[in-house]
Amino acid sequence: MRLFRNSLVFAALLTVSLVSLPAQEKFTTPLIPREVLFGNPERADPQISPDGTQLGYLAPVNGVLNVWIRTLGKTDDRAVTDDKHRGIRNFLWQYDNKHILYVQDVGGDENWRLYQTDIASKQTKDLTPFEKVRVDIVSYEWKFPDTILVQMNKRDPKLFDVHRIDLNTAKVDLDTENPGDVQGWQADNALQIRAAQAQTENGGTIVRVRNDGKSAWRELIKWGPDETFGNIDGFSPDNKSLWVTTSLDVNAARLLEIDVATGKQKVVTEDPQFDVSGTIHNPKTNALEAVRYTKQRREYVIVDPEVKADFDVLHQVRDGDIDDLSQSLDDKKWIVGYVSDDAPEYWYLFDRATKHTTLLFSNRPQLEKYALSKMRPIEFTARDSMKLYGYLTIPAGMEPKNLPMVLFVHGGPWGRDEWGFNRYPQWLANRGYAVLQINFRGSTGYGKKYVNAGDRQWAGAMHTDLLDGKDWAVKQGIADAGKVCIMGGSYGGYATLAGVAFSPDAFACGVDIVGPSNLNTLLKTIPPYWSTILTVFHKRMGDSEQVLKDQSPLFKADQIKSPLLIGQGANDPRVNKAESDQIVAAMRKNKKPVEYYVFPDEGHGFARPVNNMAFNAVSEEFLAKYLGGRFEPATTEENKLLATIKQ
Repeated sequence: MRLFRNSLVFAALLTVSLVSLPAQEKFTTPLIPREVLFGNPERADPQISPDGTQLGYLAPVNGVLNVWIRTLGKTDDRAVTDDKHRGIRNFLWQYDNKHILYVQDVGGDENWRLYQTDIASKQTKDLTPFEKVRVDIVSYEWKFPDTILVQMNKRDPKLFDVHRIDLNTAKVDLDTENPGDVQGWQADNALQIRAAQAQTENGGTIVRVRNDGKSAWRELIKWGPDETFGNIDGFSPDNKSLWVTTSLDVNAARLLEIDVATGKQKVVTEDPQFDVSGTIHNPKTNALEAVRYTKQRREYVIVDPEVKADFDVLHQVRDGDIDDLSQSLDDKKWIVGYVSDDAPEYWYLFDRATKHTTLLFSNRPQLEKYALSKMRPIEFTARDSMKLYGYLTIPAGMEPKNLPMVLFVHGGPWGRDEWGFNRYPQWLANRGYAVLQINFRGSTGYGKKYVNAGDRQWAGAMHTDLLDGKDWAVKQGIADAGKVCIMGGSYGGYATLAGVAFSPDAFACGVDIVGPSNLNTLLKTIPPYWSTILTVFHKRMGDSEQVLKDQSPLFKADQIKSPLLIGQGANDPRVNKAESDQIVAAMRKNKKPVEYYVFPDEGHGFARPVNNMAFNAVSEEFLAKYLGGRFEPATTEENKLLATIKQ
């Protein structure tokens, strides 16, 4: 089902101030206000209660995202949390159906704390009131509704130990101590820590297991540093087998079922090119139901025959990909999320017995008023003949001919872009730009050959992949070679700096968000709890100061010709503020044009909509100046904020 666009959307032009530029004469679609794209969603992330009678979701209260509760079948929606600053980004139901749990940090420092909110009283309790300690949820099982397992670096900032928290009394007890090399923990279905994923000295991985919570550890499976980023997916219902995703002995990460006692392996599902990207389990038995692959779009392999009919029905409900699934404890009711490239995300309530779906809501219904742009999967051949993949978004209503273009680079770099609605390509396309997203070598999802081809190539082949993508778009007649800007966050910010520093004639401008400029100082200031994976950074990036220096844009700053816009969070624990300070100082020393904004209440990226919209306001005006697109001027409030944080 696809909703028809409202023919009255052109009236929206009356409510948005639009700066006229010569290039804008060819636009026939209304400008989408930043508030619609980057303000808080109206409602998002719905989660069904374990008993299947209630719905929790995120929605704003006075402009800040909080948790709301609704009785299914009623309209008694009410907010139960009262966060007033950063907003709550995710939550889960407690199995008593009377509380919700969520984690929150301060100012983007990523030192998460675990909070518990009583739905009836709306009282919130801090369950982990520890300073400079990060908390992550490890496991929570329905058989033990009053106990949750978390990992904390309370004993040692570099290491995460497992703690057991009583949800009634808030008592915290040490459960399992980290021996010094464990990155992640896995509990079985009896809430006993029985598997651990550890880092070897050369950057490989060891999966250890034990018979129970007190037994000695032993090695179950091991793989070297050239494999993809494998992981543990959980225990089988009888706790006798462990599901592990790994590319060991093959190219792409497959799902294995390994007998804990004997080590015997069975392949559950595999693909020669694409990595397994997720699993769906029965919430009560933990039986494996389906496995997801993220190819050019999302695809599912059905493991449990009983859910095949459900997926057959769900694939007919809406034109898009199934993305999210929230299940009641008895697995009879599902909340199903759908993503598509030119519509907001929609969620439906699905009754498995009747196969009936009921539309709940979309996250940004105002977007239905506007003509959104299609995102199409693309592939091209790099200069060394390696096949690369990505996505191209063309502005709605415009021909893909000789357009100004933004090369929008994903972060990680060990991540990837996916098909579906993405606010940034939609925003940039609406402003008049073709948007190219490339899953350059080093990106994940395409097997270990694809990942390993990016080793020590941050300023090498990973960089030239982006240049080759730009050249592909130019040769296709899509992009104007003289009007291409490079933009991105985190690694995408680094790629922006590298793009203008190592290829100074390639781009008309660059927009860097929390990107590192000096790889040596980056690795010296990473969070202490990343110490167990430092060997991976050295393996993938470089293991000598000279190699890292040679790939650092800071030392090529004198070659930069293109104007730069840089945004940084003051509390960023991953990419320290000094990374942006250094490149800005070098640019100004060389009398090169650079604009710099530092947000005092942000970390690695901008979580608060007011900050995000302010930086995007200056970004779209910056892009319009150098690429010739259109832009929505900053509001009075945005200008006030920008004036206080401009460096």
